[in-house]
Amino acid sequence: MEEGIVALVTAPLIIFLIFVAPIWLILHYRSKKQVNQGLTTEEYASLQELADKAEKMSDRIKTLEAILDSEAPEWRNRA
Repeated sequence: MEEGIVALVTAPLIIFLIFVAPIWLILHYRSKKQVNQGLTTEEYASLQELADKAEKMSDRIKTLEAILDSEAPEWRNRA
């Protein structure tokens, strides 16, 4: 009876250790290496472009708020 239970637990454990664990470790450390390398030039350029767009949008929002403040001073209290 106990031999059957041990075999039932041992077989999946051995399969896990032979097949799953090595692949898991390889993929884990490969992803760690990519994270530690930092941004690629394409990623950096994309990030810079998004930062520029965010800055422009911030300026536009400030302009719109200034217009609304002058034309409808109570607009902030409506929300």
